[in-house]
Amino acid sequence: MTRPSVIERRRFLAGTGAAAAALAAPGLVRAQGAPIKVGEINSYSTAPAFTLPYRNGIALAVEQVNAGGGLIGRPLEFVHRDDAGRPEDAVRHAGELINNERVDLLAGTYLSNIGLAVSDFARQNRRLFVASEPLTDAIVWAQGHRYTYRLRPSTYMQAAMLAEEAARLPAKRWASVSPNYEYGQSAVRWFKALLQARKPDVEFVAEQWPALGRIDAGATVQALAAANPEAIFNVTFGADLTNFVRQGNTRGLFERRSVVSVLTGEPEYLDPLGEETPEGWIVTGYPWDQVNTPEHTRFRDAYRQKFNDHPRLGSVVGYDTVNAIAAAIRRAGAVDNEKLVDAFAGLTFQSPFGGVEFRAIDHQATLGCYVGKLAVRNRRGVMTDWRYADGKNYLPPDAEVRRLRPQG
Repeated sequence: MTRPSVIERRRFLAGTGAAAAALAAPGLVRAQGAPIKVGEINSYSTAPAFTLPYRNGIALAVEQVNAGGGLIGRPLEFVHRDDAGRPEDAVRHAGELINNERVDLLAGTYLSNIGLAVSDFARQNRRLFVASEPLTDAIVWAQGHRYTYRLRPSTYMQAAMLAEEAARLPAKRWASVSPNYEYGQSAVRWFKALLQARKPDVEFVAEQWPALGRIDAGATVQALAAANPEAIFNVTFGADLTNFVRQGNTRGLFERRSVVSVLTGEPEYLDPLGEETPEGWIVTGYPWDQVNTPEHTRFRDAYRQKFNDHPRLGSVVGYDTVNAIAAAIRRAGAVDNEKLVDAFAGLTFQSPFGGVEFRAIDHQATLGCYVGKLAVRNRRGVMTDWRYADGKNYLPPDAEVRRLRPQG
């Protein structure tokens, strides 16, 4: 990822101060006793577009929990650490949070490789880890274990949502472009398998694997065009996505070609595209200004009132992380580690997106995604023709899960 600007760093510090002030406001926290402490680790300085709204979502939810009397008579507190995009730093922070800060559980992470590293730490130390964002399937399947639960819809789930849409397209010749690390590799692998299961005559004629945060967009676009695919599966995000779209628009890559793209409809990645947004792409995302269910409207209004800004997908993930943990503590009636781990199995809670369950079979939450198409309105990118894809409908059968998750 690109290095954050000075403005982004100032926003991060300002947000930290605002969160601390909110928690310390007189009369806000009515619960008594020692706080319940959650050690939260994330790539704040590396991926601010997502993690700053995510941290705001946490602050809002913590404020609401504490204003309602806390949990089991105690206030809730998050202790944050920045892993700077390095797995070794994340693991070091996890140890420090448990041994020095005496946190009751761990949460967070953004990049898949970091989520896997913290999950392995949780397994070795038998401590609960609520993985907020990392999308790799391995965290709940191949490397899944008793002590890790994951909130976000996985690469499998989002690939399944998009393969369902892609199968309706006439395209048979496909290409893919994806960052060359666990998340990207998993997304491409599942999309290919799931699309070909629906349309056996589909073939993939090219794959591009740029390094995360270091895409040579011109060369990537040229290589894809040379393969002459009828459709493209895109997994790039952040600055890589912006560069890829700009070069693709300039060189005509997207003309008369379908594009199916993971994450691109999320405001974190869509807003920077502005009027360069490629119209017609089929994407997963979050049309924050168009979802008017009662639960989402309450969340959006509270978020805008507190931060004078609109929510991003990260805001929902942070907010849901807190509310899932709060629901588990209420269910367990304690913060004993083993009781909390048991409480997460089959746990249900209310998200701004609706009801969510953490499945006992693989510890994957059923939080879903919005799937729709991109368009430009008033010189900004928006999602149109969207629907909510409930995560519970995009997971493999239990027998397949047991094969994928050998540790049970």
